[in-house]
Amino acid sequence: LLPPNQGGGAPWDGNVRKTSDYFPLIHACAIQLLKDGHAYIDSLTPEEMRTYRGTLTEPGIESPHRTRTIAENLELFTQMTNGECEAGQHILRAKIDMASPNLNLRDPALYRIQHVPHPNVEGDQWCVYPLYDFSHPISDAVEGITHSLCSLEFMDHRPLYEWVLEKLWDSRWIQTARDQSNPYTTVSDLYVDQGQPQQIEFSRLNLQYTVLSKRKLIHLVQTNAVSGWDDPRMPTISGMRRRGYPPSAIRLFCERMGISK
Repeated sequence: LLPPNQGGGAPWDGNVRKTSDYFPLIHACAIQLLKDGHAYIDSLTPEEMRTYRGTLTEPGIESPHRTRTIAENLELFTQMTNGECEAGQHILRAKIDMASPNLNLRDPALYRIQHVPHPNVEGDQWCVYPLYDFSHPISDAVEGITHSLCSLEFMDHRPLYEWVLEKLWDSRWIQTARDQSNPYTTVSDLYVDQGQPQQIEFSRLNLQYTVLSKRKLIHLVQTNAVSGWDDPRMPTISGMRRRGYPPSAIRLFCERMGISK
């Protein structure tokens, strides 16, 4: 959350970075995967996809649309992008392994149709949107991130994170965007020679008798149960500031608690 400017500016380095800044690049990466045969357009219904996916003990079943030609896939993705398809009619999936013991690698969805304007994009130019597991590694790489820190529930997603980068790295779409005209050149210049970013997981911090869920905290704010994000009862930096905690105390708390996995 971006706090009101109180004269000191934002408490981080550089501009606010949003995935929507990279929509053109992510879309180009999707097309590259299609051209290289690493992705395809699937037309199964959501119910069929769940059935074909298999279970933790049984392998999945390949979609009958998995064998579509590159030309067919590119044409369908163009139609999806141009708004010629209904939501849920088609979906872009990675072509990995439907028998993988990791369900996240069973041809995961990368792009879906959603006829809803994006709040951070002017107009209605987009009606297809990337899923998190696809946009996450691309955004990290273009910003020059070396280590992407995630909580433990994303550990099973790490192979997909690495797969996306591996398949796109040779095309140099990401490196070109990172090293040339993007809003964060000054940041990424520090890492011109770096390789692919790495995802590293750690256990989440849980405090007894303390609500940490952003979904629940925003409910408290929206229902006026608290005076705002800086309410002294809120477990936020601004709330702790109003409660009288000095920055040194918060840093010492984190240092003594340490990181576990």
